[in-house]
Amino acid sequence: MPEAAALMIPSGGVLLSGEEVGEGPPIVLLHGLTATRRYVVMGSRVLERCGHRVISYDARGHGRSQAPADGAYGYASLAGDLEAVLDEAGVQRAVLAGASMGAHTAVRFALDHADRVAALALITPAFEPDRPLSERELASWDALAQGLREGGVEGFVQAYDLAAVPEAWRGTLETVLRQRLAGHEHPEAVADALEAVPRSRPFEAMDELAGIHVPCIVVASRDAADPGHPLAVGERWAQTIPGAELLVEDAGPPQRSPIAWQGGALSRILIALTERADL
Repeated sequence: MPEAAALMIPSGGVLLSGEEVGEGPPIVLLHGLTATRRYVVMGSRVLERCGHRVISYDARGHGRSQAPADGAYGYASLAGDLEAVLDEAGVQRAVLAGASMGAHTAVRFALDHADRVAALALITPAFEPDRPLSERELASWDALAQGLREGGVEGFVQAYDLAAVPEAWRGTLETVLRQRLAGHEHPEAVADALEAVPRSRPFEAMDELAGIHVPCIVVASRDAADPGHPLAVGERWAQTIPGAELLVEDAGPPQRSPIAWQGGALSRILIALTERADL
């Protein structure tokens, strides 16, 4: 089993904490809002065991990465961090695999730096440029931030609308929420990100995605298990990006876990995508 090497990456006035492991075609993992680098392929080691160089890092203010003094958590800053990670690792061109906020960041970067992206795995995207979040939806994000500031992990979980999740998935989701929130050195910074990221736009119009011309998969989830990342959004992204393939778990019964929750299965999908990439 290859050993992971720690990375400390300076970017925009912060130090980002990351790691790289393995040798071969580079794959960069980008996690979602309130998560850490452990929560893209869910701890799976299939990628490096199968001959890939895996680079992962905690987004600014998350995990062990520093918080920005200026509160800059928008997608311009997040995409700038990704560029800094690639530069620090000496990688000119890579496969990008991002979940939720990470998917949005990967797209922003691909639109700005097409020459540095060999393929894209966009996992559970949630952004629709022509449907801005309502005041009610923004208030829900703000409530999560307030819960985290005032009550820590417990306060966040209490503010999360677990009742909107079917009972079959509720316990699993609550466990994951508690585990990943416990991994942050700067919870107040995560609260700041909760207020800022949903108000940022990774791109302005859906037809911008038609300008992406690399192998691409969109991994979506059915709404019963993951209502925060609507299946319709993933379908729309896949329809707009030329040649993109949409992957969704089979419809029940029995109820299937979303592909995004299956680290080993997702890793094998990334391996197949990398074989199509120009690296």
